Amino acid sequence: MNSPLLITQEHIERYDVSGPRYTSYPTADRFVEAFDAAAYLKAAEQRNISNWTQPLSLYVHIPFCASLCFYCACNKIVTKRYEQGAVYLNYLQRELDLHLDKFAKKQTVNQLHLGGGTPTFLNDAELTQLMQMFKQAFAFAKDGEYSIEIDPRTVNQQRLQHLRELGFNRLSFGVQDFDAEVQQAVHRVQSYAQVESLMQHARDLEFASINTDLIYGLPKQTPATFRQTIAQIIQLRPDRIALYGYAHLPSRFKPQRRILQADLPHAVDKIQMLSEAIQQLMLAGYVFIGMDHFALPDDPLAIAKQQGRLHRNFQGYSTMADQDILALGVSAIGKIGATYSQNAKTLEEYYDFLDQGQLPIVRGLALSRDDLIRRAVIMAVMCHGELSYESIELSYMVNFKQYFQAEIAQLAEKEKQGLVVLEDDGLKVTEMGWYFVRAIAMVFDRYLQHDANRARFSKIL
Repeated sequence: MNSPLLITQEHIERYDVSGPRYTSYPTADRFVEAFDAAAYLKAAEQRNISNWTQPLSLYVHIPFCASLCFYCACNKIVTKRYEQGAVYLNYLQRELDLHLDKFAKKQTVNQLHLGGGTPTFLNDAELTQLMQMFKQAFAFAKDGEYSIEIDPRTVNQQRLQHLRELGFNRLSFGVQDFDAEVQQAVHRVQSYAQVESLMQHARDLEFASINTDLIYGLPKQTPATFRQTIAQIIQLRPDRIALYGYAHLPSRFKPQRRILQADLPHAVDKIQMLSEAIQQLMLAGYVFIGMDHFALPDDPLAIAKQQGRLHRNFQGYSTMADQDILALGVSAIGKIGATYSQNAKTLEEYYDFLDQGQLPIVRGLALSRDDLIRRAVIMAVMCHGELSYESIELSYMVNFKQYFQAEIAQLAEKEKQGLVVLEDDGLKVTEMGWYFVRAIAMVFDRYLQHDANRARFSKIL
């Protein structure tokens, strides 16, 4: 990665704008209420008719948290009423049964992710009940990826052992930052020693992969303090690192209103944090997967990037192919074929649908041919940093230069700024362009090009 000095003030001013993270295309804000449970069931029926044999990916959203983190933009319910976990599991079982009625046979699952909220809000008995529910419903592949998000404040060594016994083989620790002042500012205090002890025990238990989540751009952060956090993460040596830019959207997420704008670092400092973190991690032997992900060279994510098999889904970068996602729980987003679907966002509405014996799907989208073409282009840019025009032409029977004439013209300006190289048969994102890869992808977003209201998205920088 080149020196951050190549990034000019002009770059910062031009690209300190809002834009999607492209965990999907079209993005979730484009989902419509016209796509409901009936539309989802039609997609599931088509999957059965075609005898689709590709394994499923499961995503389960556990919304509860015992403590509020001020930066959080996830769908969550902060409560100390732990009895809510048992009630929620009962409704998850009802939802799962409604889905299973529509599948022709017992499906194979090769990927499971428990997200939140805080999945470890559930106690050991409840997590056992949840996994038994899934193991009765699906055939789990022996070589699958089964992961759970961990708040280090909610687990101990015994809980980690229980998770391993349940079949989880991947953990994601929410760290965010180790600096004490930053932790106080975001209301999430956890020590380095605590995380170190848990990660060491996870290794002793032979979890296949350990991820840590970090956030740059938090209140009270400086390039110097974040440099120290990165150094500490390198000492811990997780297999994967997710390095997210903080998205300050207090008008949408009420907890963020407790964060003072004056405490947030400026865009130039955020760029420095990101660029220095990338350099520190790469010098320590990590592979820069793209945008916000890093992995050790022998990790499947790094191998997938090297082999051109990298994919991007609602959880970020993934090794799995573009497979169907069965999503369960409040606000969860799923994918069946060329459709997306999302559950009700409030617990009351989610429960109400299931009390009526209905799937809690409230919106979604059936992708058009144009959506599919643009999704392929955007994912190539986001995952591989390059695009072959011929690959799109052969897959979708279009003349790329004609179809994307306006977009290529827009990219010419980004080429002048050193972000992308346009060639006769394709394009490549430069090393500096990776800092702004979302801006490059945005050029191909038909919805965004006709929409001036981008404030709902996080800042690129």
